[in-house]
Amino acid sequence: MLDYTNTTAQLTEHNLDTVVIPVGATEQFGPYLPMHLDTLIAEKYAKAYGEVLNAYVLPSLPFNTSEEHANFKGTVTVSPNILTAMLEEIIYNLSKQGFCKFLICSGHGGAYWEGAFIKHINYKYPDILVIHPHHQHDAWSVAVKAAGFEGIDELHGGFMSVCTALWLCPENVILQPMGSEIPDRNRTFADFMGWDKLTKDGCWGNYVPGELTQEEMAEKGRVFWETFISRKCEGLKAVLEEAYQRKMDRKS
Repeated sequence: MLDYTNTTAQLTEHNLDTVVIPVGATEQFGPYLPMHLDTLIAEKYAKAYGEVLNAYVLPSLPFNTSEEHANFKGTVTVSPNILTAMLEEIIYNLSKQGFCKFLICSGHGGAYWEGAFIKHINYKYPDILVIHPHHQHDAWSVAVKAAGFEGIDELHGGFMSVCTALWLCPENVILQPMGSEIPDRNRTFADFMGWDKLTKDGCWGNYVPGELTQEEMAEKGRVFWETFISRKCEGLKAVLEEAYQRKMDRKS
């Protein structure tokens, strides 16, 4: 694996043909967690996938389609048209250098543009392949069990997010009560409107201090994400290579 801190001579010497493009986000995680968590997660993805695929890993884009959080101060949201146009430019220009396989990994769960973009780019450019690492459909449930998060009703900004932040960036965490129980009915509207209309403070879930130590919560965060990413890495190279061969088979 090489990344954007390496030199062009090193990239040329290693003759890599695969690129990992991580996309994070800058968005609210309730009143007391930092807004770069999705970017830190995307960076973790990218490093692991880059090692498995022996790829060139790009820096994480720190912005995403975060419309549901956009009414919370500090959140940055980019339209899917702008974001995908930038990603297409990146892919196209790198393809002219000989890169032909691309993996996109988003740290933001609301990146609904991802699947449509990948399908469109694969149709538009016949000589390259773009995929995402979604072949292990049980990765989330396996990680939830490993970290002991079963039974937690959370989408964003609750106990799991606190554990994640305490593992990734404890210096940026303020441990104060936040969040609330969200009525199941609100899920019906979660993709239609800002979460300022659906939650108390942006948290879809809640956190109450004092139940575990900071070290215990950080360990839960570590176990969850390392398990999740490890599971997603399983078979990833084989999927990429088979998909590339299938696409390049001009007889099919």
